[in-house]
Amino acid sequence: MTASPATQPPARLPVPTRETLSPAQQQVWDAIASGPRGGVRGPFLALLHSPELANRVQHLGEYLRYGSTLPPRLSELAILVTARAWTCQYEWFAHEPHALKAGLPQRVIDSIKDGQRPDFAAEDELALYDFAAQMHRDRRVDDATYARAAHAFGPQGVVDLVGILGYYTLIAMTLNGHQIPLPAGATAPLAAR
Repeated sequence: MTASPATQPPARLPVPTRETLSPAQQQVWDAIASGPRGGVRGPFLALLHSPELANRVQHLGEYLRYGSTLPPRLSELAILVTARAWTCQYEWFAHEPHALKAGLPQRVIDSIKDGQRPDFAAEDELALYDFAAQMHRDRRVDDATYARAAHAFGPQGVVDLVGILGYYTLIAMTLNGHQIPLPAGATAPLAAR
């Protein structure tokens, strides 16, 4: 069951526009808008209420999303596992198209959306999924799961993976905690858990 746009709760913070921001906030807005994200939306509409935090978060996110050692297919898989773990409607809505574009199969995406462990054809996807799902479920990973991920991605890759999981948990908490709504007309993609 998905929520309709009409049932989304209102945002808990005023949604800023560039014109309503202080000079410090405008500087961060401009940095976000001119970077690879191409605009200010989603979690940054809340984070801009704390411009120093917003600036630090956007720099960390820029590395993890666009510069980490993991290819986009695997980064997006980690993001979707995180969005599902937090039932973060906005995060899922924003990243499902990126996951498809990066080459993650629709059947894998649909399984995660339904809360199921996908049947993976690619070993690196399986290693990443098991690591991410176990980390979100148990708040740690066992030795065998860690070893598979480290073998698949190397030391920097497994560190980047944990960074992606942590960063997108922060983003999910920001979106959910401040009730940042989906774009106008969008329907919540995830069933409640």
